[in-house]
Amino acid sequence: MSASRPTDETKRAVTVPAGTTCADAVAAAKLPMNGPNAVVVVRDPEGTLRDLDWVPDAEVEVEAVAMSSPDGLNVLRHSAAHVLAQAVQQEWPQARLGIGPPIENGFYYDFDVPTPFQPEDLERVEQRMKDIIKSGQRFRRREFPSLDAARTELADEPYKLELIELKGDVDASEIMEVGSGNLTIYDNVDAKSGDVCWSDLCRGPHLPSTRLIPAFKLMRSAAAYWRGSEKNPQLQRVYGTVWPTRDALKAHLKALEEAAKRDHRRIGEDLDMFAFSKEIGRGLPLWLPNGTVVRDELEGWARRTERKLGYQRVVTPHITREDLYYLSGHLPYYAEDLYAPIDIEGEKYYLKPMNCPHHHMVYKARPHSYRDLPYKIAEYGTVYRFERSGQLHGTMRTRGFTQNDAHIYCTREQAKDQFLEVMRMHADYYRTLGITDFYMVLALRDPANREKYHDDEEMWEAAEQITREAMEESDIPYEIDRGGAAHYGPKVDFMIRAVTGKEFAASTNQVDLYTPQRFGLTYHDSDGTEKPVVVIHRAPLGSQERFTAYLTEHFAGAFPVWLAPEQVRVIPIADELSDYANEVRDVLFDADVRVDIDASDSRLNAKIRTAVTRKIPLIVVVGRREAEERGVTVRDRSGTETFMPLDAFVGHVTELIRTKSLDGAGHLRRAADGGGS
Repeated sequence: MSASRPTDETKRAVTVPAGTTCADAVAAAKLPMNGPNAVVVVRDPEGTLRDLDWVPDAEVEVEAVAMSSPDGLNVLRHSAAHVLAQAVQQEWPQARLGIGPPIENGFYYDFDVPTPFQPEDLERVEQRMKDIIKSGQRFRRREFPSLDAARTELADEPYKLELIELKGDVDASEIMEVGSGNLTIYDNVDAKSGDVCWSDLCRGPHLPSTRLIPAFKLMRSAAAYWRGSEKNPQLQRVYGTVWPTRDALKAHLKALEEAAKRDHRRIGEDLDMFAFSKEIGRGLPLWLPNGTVVRDELEGWARRTERKLGYQRVVTPHITREDLYYLSGHLPYYAEDLYAPIDIEGEKYYLKPMNCPHHHMVYKARPHSYRDLPYKIAEYGTVYRFERSGQLHGTMRTRGFTQNDAHIYCTREQAKDQFLEVMRMHADYYRTLGITDFYMVLALRDPANREKYHDDEEMWEAAEQITREAMEESDIPYEIDRGGAAHYGPKVDFMIRAVTGKEFAASTNQVDLYTPQRFGLTYHDSDGTEKPVVVIHRAPLGSQERFTAYLTEHFAGAFPVWLAPEQVRVIPIADELSDYANEVRDVLFDADVRVDIDASDSRLNAKIRTAVTRKIPLIVVVGRREAEERGVTVRDRSGTETFMPLDAFVGHVTELIRTKSLDGAGHLRRAADGGGS
């Protein structure tokens, strides 16, 4: 297995003479100008994406960017967002514009309109977009001569006026309208007459023509607060998806259908796994008995795994005096993620946002010698972080969650091997669960923006070296994210791809040399000197809430036997067989199998359908033959029925549980059905 992830994007250099458009240079180089691999923009030597009608003052070599590349897809999707906004304003001239960025797999645009959009409204907009695309309007960049000129032209767009006053003080990944450079606007120009059809404040770049938008679909509308704040007006957000080919669009829509079937919110409700209560509050799930079984099984597995590797369990409080968070740096820098403080006898306390500072105080509670190291402590610790209501998503995104957290305190000499052990722990967990498509992302400093990070160069180099060496030896694929490091050091994210194709950030892990200095975390070395420890942060299963949600979708609710809330359902075919059915249930119960019996008055087929709907992996039917021969007829998820002696069946079930077998689990269904993209 390669230690890095290959890229499919091919870099194609094009020389653009002075006074020549990039479009002419690309055409002269005989690169495609149409189709899914059409060159849609270029990247200049400074790394800036430019429109194809850009004319350099001097000869320059640029990189041609194809529509099918990640940057090309963003340009395609942002251009489609402009077409959406144009269509809406043509249908509803009173609509005022918010923002319209590209997003994963598509785009959206926010509108201030008198009434919410209805499905039939989106059909009107979609047809208008098709007309605009077919007309082949050209995207043309224009620079405002002054801020006053921009204010004058955008006088009827209050949200755009707000953005131009903010200018560079925005999130450039979400706000496409303004940035640190000059204010620019893009006109959509009629291909025949040259008249301006519509305009929008934007940094760009864009496609040369709307005709290059090949396959799109509007998906839905939803309410969204302006700039994500509940204090601001509520706008209407329209989502769409766009792809380089019709086949790619069809594949994406099919993948969405599969994802909808696997949505953990729907399955969680159907299987009675969790619930939400307005009396308790948004983003704070109640775990019902079935969901609690899955959580407990995962936690028990983690406890046993960690015990074998030398971890010790600890428990830390849910609230803490504010002093700890000033020491850790969460105050004042991450105050927006914390809940408001609680006043207790004149002192401020905060709900715990993470377990790290508490574990550091556990380590610090007693002196340590080099003989104690590595010192590993673990906790399923519940934490609370503020999430905006619009970001909450079932149990994937909550305001209170319990983390599979642990910290390793070790010497520098031990750090690489300990971090390597953490990576292999991740891989073992994932492969046991049938998760085979995963990789790591190494987040490093941005060399051009070092003021974001602490300035101890030796510490940075040491942390990067330990991390890189461990990652290389792990043989797990990884890629680099420059600029993604935390202010106190590099970090490693484990990414896993769901069966629906969506990528999922499972956990963040880190070699930390910075925190021990802030907290005074030391040990006495063999030479009698006091030295700082290295801290390794790790949480292979992430939060219980999020990982359980992921597994619910991964298995489509059809959990393997060892994870299933109910592992066996016993069904007697007649009332007179109830005694034997109860005996079967009791034998399984004594073998520590989660088993129940259906003694209802329903017909046999109805009982079986109910058990199948509840996604119970093993259905045991007992009739007269089974009672006479002390056996069972077992129906698995494939529908296959097999007669087995009762003792043999108990051995079979317990072996499936002991080995964490994936037989019959739902993670392989996507491949069998041919779904997804």
